[in-house]
Amino acid sequence: MENLPSPTLWAIPFFVITVALEWLWSRKSRTIRYETKDALTSLALGSGSVVAGVLTGGLVLALSLWVYEHRIFDLQLGWPNILWIVPLAFVLDDFAYYWFHRTAHRVRWFWASHVIHHSSQHYNLSTALRQTWTGFFSLSFLFSMPLFYLGIPPALVFFLSGLNLVYQYWIHTEAIDRMPRWFESVMNTPSHHRVHHATNPRYLDRNYAGVFIIWDKMFGTFEPETDAEKIQYGIVKNLDSFNLLWAAFHEWIGIAKDFWSAPWRYKINYLIKPPGWSHDGSRESSETIKARWAEQERVTWQNLTSSSSGAVRQGVQSQDD
Repeated sequence: MENLPSPTLWAIPFFVITVALEWLWSRKSRTIRYETKDALTSLALGSGSVVAGVLTGGLVLALSLWVYEHRIFDLQLGWPNILWIVPLAFVLDDFAYYWFHRTAHRVRWFWASHVIHHSSQHYNLSTALRQTWTGFFSLSFLFSMPLFYLGIPPALVFFLSGLNLVYQYWIHTEAIDRMPRWFESVMNTPSHHRVHHATNPRYLDRNYAGVFIIWDKMFGTFEPETDAEKIQYGIVKNLDSFNLLWAAFHEWIGIAKDFWSAPWRYKINYLIKPPGWSHDGSRESSETIKARWAEQERVTWQNLTSSSSGAVRQGVQSQDD
């Protein structure tokens, strides 16, 4: 079990080749957009993420093994138990990923690490490689600890998590419109994940799934893509910069500034409240953005309904005359 390879490292040549092919295709396609500086920034951030993982991986492994030593179940991975343990572990790991991902959007401390992945204003395969440098610092690995406590070996969890990330790579594209209906209903797809990367109020904080979209449908965070609304990618306040250090650390810098300047009773809130929260209400979170959009939609619908009703009444009156 300790000899399991790293799926993400093994997949690096595949990532590079497919990004190059998609970039070549984008030169003839109107559905795929590439900006050279943006793509190079994504590749550099992905490389930095690999280095950060190597530097901190030993500490994560040590903690994982410590938790595993205190496991409540002693799962035997011999034949035939492996036939049900591995699929179960894959599903549990994806479930843990859903809650990590949801928390990473709803708690600013975790968002500071995750925002790097959303900082591109383009959506293509290179965007998938735009990964965090500070995942260890934000303690994102804690979401996997319950799996070790249940008795799933750390090496297996790390291997399955790698497969999970490799799966998520291909859904970062505009080249694929929709998959077959049965696949869209169960699995995460390019259509579902485009919604997740959108900044449109309709789509904010939706579709957190890794592999199985069923988690979003179960917990009320699913939103389908609609052809009637063009998706805008990026973050609510885009960086407008290709500076690697700024992309990797800008939100941590923002947290430090807010924590330092806020009144004492609000300091902790700048760590645990959603991104965009402020103690004086001077900023906008996804909730306030979505609420304003919903109100505008309601008023627009009322006006349309009133106009339609007025037109019907006028038509009836004209017939009477």
